[in-house]
Amino acid sequence: MTPPRQRRWLWLVAVVALLVTAVIAWLALRGPRVDALPLRYAPLVRTLQFSARVTTLSRVDAGATITGRVAQVLVREGAQVRKGDVLVQLESAELQAALTQAVASERQAQARLSGLRSTGRSGAQATLAQANATLVAATAELNRVQPLVAQGFFSRSRLDDARRAVDVARAQQSGAQAQTRAVGDGGTDVTQAQAQLAAGQAATVAAQARLAQAAVLAPADARVLTRQVEPGQIVQPGKALMSLALSGPTQLVAQVDERFLDQLRVGQTATVVADAFPGERFAARVLSIAPTVDAQRGAIEVKFALEQQPPVFLREDMTLSVEVETGRRARALVLPLRALRTQAAGESATVLVADAGRAQARTVRLGLRSLNAVEVLEGVAEGDQVLLGGAVKAGERIRTQAVTPAQASAVQNSAGSQDAGSALTNAMGR
Repeated sequence: MTPPRQRRWLWLVAVVALLVTAVIAWLALRGPRVDALPLRYAPLVRTLQFSARVTTLSRVDAGATITGRVAQVLVREGAQVRKGDVLVQLESAELQAALTQAVASERQAQARLSGLRSTGRSGAQATLAQANATLVAATAELNRVQPLVAQGFFSRSRLDDARRAVDVARAQQSGAQAQTRAVGDGGTDVTQAQAQLAAGQAATVAAQARLAQAAVLAPADARVLTRQVEPGQIVQPGKALMSLALSGPTQLVAQVDERFLDQLRVGQTATVVADAFPGERFAARVLSIAPTVDAQRGAIEVKFALEQQPPVFLREDMTLSVEVETGRRARALVLPLRALRTQAAGESATVLVADAGRAQARTVRLGLRSLNAVEVLEGVAEGDQVLLGGAVKAGERIRTQAVTPAQASAVQNSAGSQDAGSALTNAMGR
């Protein structure tokens, strides 16, 4: 027989084993504890974040069109200049002397032309009048001598002298007429003088143009970005002396990952903050989206226009952070992405919902999606408890532990990672 003391120990061991088995069975029937999010309607905002740089409408390089030595540099980097302002002045003494010489030649040609049209024309007309008078006198003398020679009063030599005098007078008249035509409008002397005057005027204009080229002018209202010239430096055509940002609308340019192209639209609003001034936010909007994709970087260029005057701290090529609102739902059933168990090829997925202490699978249709959350259009209703974690399968018993949307979003953010160039963000329940 078993001693009483030993029987008591056996009974004790059996009771303990029974209790352990009951506890294990009870725990198995209860199932694991799983976080569950009670669905409710809330706002959902999707944004896209990326870096951008400040740029103006266009840039130009200002340089000299002639070779010369720099006498003065009249502007500094960052200065605002107006169209026609002198940026760089080259030495111009030789060019000024050439202009003075050209002006003197022009005046000389002008004086010659004026002389031909005044005193020259008067002298030619007087010479012609004298030649006409001489011819008239010689002709009269010939007419008087001819009958006297025929009557024998004069010798034949006297008649020859009279005829010779008429011929000389006619030749003088022809010369005087030719001189008068030469100094008249359209005459050869006047035409030649006009050609010399035109050449002198062209030389003056050319000298003035070369003298003007000694001053490098601002082509338009602009701001000086860089300066690559100093006094005393020899400059040549084709070398950029200054880089200018032409005045015009300030734009922001960003390279956005092509994966997010379907979310961007012209006119979307954006919030911009400069990395150097994180407390100064300002508004912008999408101005244009490039028609082509950069094949090397897999990015597309997006330009933004500012909604107000640019902040005074903006600088060309400054780095900015841009957040574009690409989607908004004022009232939506919002789920954290980690609640999705399976992802179908289309806009549907599977979630697990707590139903009578068990996990039940539901197929849901999805809408607006952000980095952490998604809008549910069909498949679940407000108040349903959607399971967020745990290795739970459909049909298993579970114990739910309610979490808030803020807790669900915090867990998601700590577990997720974002793209280095562009990222989706969301505002859930704000």
